[in-house]
Amino acid sequence: MLTRKQHDLLVFVNDRVRETGVPPSFDEMKDALDLRSKSGIHRLITALEERGFIRRLPNRARALEILKLPESIQGNRPAPVGRTGFKPSVIEGSRDTARPAPASQPSPAKASASTAIPVMGRIAAGVPISAIQHNTHSIVVPPDMLGSGEHYALEVKGDSMIEAGILDGDTVVIRRGDTATPGEIVVALVDDEEATLKRFRRRGDTIALEAANPAYETRIFGSDRVKVQGKLIGLIRRY
Repeated sequence: MLTRKQHDLLVFVNDRVRETGVPPSFDEMKDALDLRSKSGIHRLITALEERGFIRRLPNRARALEILKLPESIQGNRPAPVGRTGFKPSVIEGSRDTARPAPASQPSPAKASASTAIPVMGRIAAGVPISAIQHNTHSIVVPPDMLGSGEHYALEVKGDSMIEAGILDGDTVVIRRGDTATPGEIVVALVDDEEATLKRFRRRGDTIALEAANPAYETRIFGSDRVKVQGKLIGLIRRY
């Protein structure tokens, strides 16, 4: 699922390429989306590239290739030349997307002792990626991991939380909520556009999102720019 700005930018770039054969400049994209700076366009392009909608071609100015479009506009727009059509949006995991069936079905007693929660896509443990609001599949977890409240899971992309024991490819279990205690690891939504997994700190009227890897800087935002989406309560790792 794309944010409104990501969707608008993708449509604008696609229309311009179809009309002129040349992608728009950063200034043209900034003006079309009514943004104040080109840095916002850079973040949107990075998010679209990470979601597999576009590709930046190296060593070429203004070189953007549309790889696919959202399902909401596929039926109204022709596919690019040389393509047979667009595929539905898929968030690729760090492992094979096909998940093997269990060797045997659990007994009713065992099945009742587990709880299925939705996996909502990827979360960045590194540079923030686009906000996650897309249910890709479900996983079964022990109920004693969850406790009370509503829960969801996210697949981790990046290495900024490795010193907290969270590795690229892990699946984190999140208890949904909009508050956090300083020091807790949370899913934070920045500017309603980007989501990231970081340790939460409050410094006066600002919020610091702290990495657990010295290679990454702590990012500080005004408190009105950050929304807590939940906090980490468990982790699942496949070997």
